[in-house]
Amino acid sequence: MSPNLWLAFLLASILISLSPGAGAVNTMSNGLRYGVRRTLPAIIGLQLGFGTQILIVGVGLGAILASSTWMFTLLKWAGVAYLVWLGWQKWREGSLEAPTDTDKAPDKRFWESVLVNMTNPKATVFLVSLFPQFLEPDAPHGPQFLTMGVTLIAVDIIVMLGYAILASQLQRFMRRPAQQRMLNRLFGGLFVAAAVALASFRRQGV
Repeated sequence: MSPNLWLAFLLASILISLSPGAGAVNTMSNGLRYGVRRTLPAIIGLQLGFGTQILIVGVGLGAILASSTWMFTLLKWAGVAYLVWLGWQKWREGSLEAPTDTDKAPDKRFWESVLVNMTNPKATVFLVSLFPQFLEPDAPHGPQFLTMGVTLIAVDIIVMLGYAILASQLQRFMRRPAQQRMLNRLFGGLFVAAAVALASFRRQGV
């Protein structure tokens, strides 16, 4: 991959990561509640899910998913149901000072985040259409896919850390339980909004 082509891909990666989506909502929600350090398992989980999507596309399975109506539909509605469930959980979450509030186990935050990205066929279809635009046909494809995958994940880690830092700064302004419940419901609503956006997504020609 030539330096100029990589720089163009880097710019595309930044714009992709900055775009609001379920991953960003998940990171900001965790950042607000747990702070940056304890949000790291969720960020790593998002990258495992994202990396799995990249691997699927890289080995060619993404093209099968993108062209198979029933596989696409099954994964899409699984993703919709999962995001709605996350939204409901967030809506019902208590305030930080509530006696029943406990720190959600890091491994639970990790696996929840893995599923956020893995159950998103929109990302697979997007990667299937994105990668070919930056492939040099005369060069080996394997190293190029590796370069693009590492770039996407590195950029997404930085952007998600930024979202977590931004959200964590709101903690100092959200001391009252009523304010915290309001934010929980806001993020719950955003998860549901992400589910609605995924439900309305259609592959081209479908």
